[in-house]
Amino acid sequence: MALRQKVGQLFMVRPDALDLTLEQETIDDEKAGGVTYLSDAMRQTLEEYPVGGICQFGKNITDPQQITTFNASLQEASDVPLLIAVDEEGGSVARLANHPGFELPQYESADAVGATGNPEDARQMGCTIGSYLKSYGFTMDFAPVADVWTNPGNTVIGTRAFSQDASMAAAMADSMARGLREAGILPTFKHFPGHGNTAEDSHSGLAYTYRTKEEMAQCEFLPFLSSSGGDSEDGFRAVMVGHIAAPELGTGDTPASLSWQMVTKLLREELLENEDVLVITDSLAMGAITEQYTPGQAAVEAVLAGNDMILMPDGLAEAFEAVLAAVEDETISEERLDESVARILRFKQQYAGL
Repeated sequence: MALRQKVGQLFMVRPDALDLTLEQETIDDEKAGGVTYLSDAMRQTLEEYPVGGICQFGKNITDPQQITTFNASLQEASDVPLLIAVDEEGGSVARLANHPGFELPQYESADAVGATGNPEDARQMGCTIGSYLKSYGFTMDFAPVADVWTNPGNTVIGTRAFSQDASMAAAMADSMARGLREAGILPTFKHFPGHGNTAEDSHSGLAYTYRTKEEMAQCEFLPFLSSSGGDSEDGFRAVMVGHIAAPELGTGDTPASLSWQMVTKLLREELLENEDVLVITDSLAMGAITEQYTPGQAAVEAVLAGNDMILMPDGLAEAFEAVLAAVEDETISEERLDESVARILRFKQQYAGL
């Protein structure tokens, strides 16, 4: 692969980002109209910025035929198969099941499923969601929510979490992930290091957890330690890192998503023991990032931190060119780049038909 192609593999964007006529504010605005088909101009953008993935949102979806055609068109236009993702957690966050153009099984919440105490219910939930996602051409789900809802005042997670009990949340998240994999969909555990104890919403500003490492080891970290592991195809999974500062872990005000100490040292090396897991940032267009970093700075820092994929930078062209320049001037080593590209391609072999 040429260097530009390798850099492209690191990026997952909204399809709207491929329309260079749109302002970034419009791209990020959920209430603004979204692109619902692949135009010739967007095909050209995909050639210039050969991204590795697309994340679809409600505004990009109208009905089953449209999204199936749209996803297929995106795959056809990309030289390397894409990871095509969506937030389909079940419950309040379900871009398709909650869409009026679809008649799909709906779930009250992950919390309600967790309240049954039966992980098999979560597995069935994953199978059900995964099956319809697969039929529409998706390859990846930004679920299960692996947060433990320990702060009753937390509204950004709340009942999106399976439980207030860490062991139950872990069992349920693991089972939902198994169901998604059985349906051929790559699961994504989110939001490391844990968003359930924070008071802030990282969509609008940096979130903080003031828990100690010892406290988090007994709670927040548990659901990210998947019992199914990563030694076989059945264990493939992704982890999304949130924009959460953890001062008690020695990282100050740096969001976990941009911290080498959190992504590489803690998550990859210590907790996952170098298990082959695809690590992706939460959206870099969130206020927690845009208030402190330019698109280029955030993208480069995300790669240096150890993330494999950069989700929805607040300006594709600027972020892409910044990472490319950082590799060219050796701020990011080509070895570091190749490590993530190789992992992304391994996952695509399993889930995206590479």
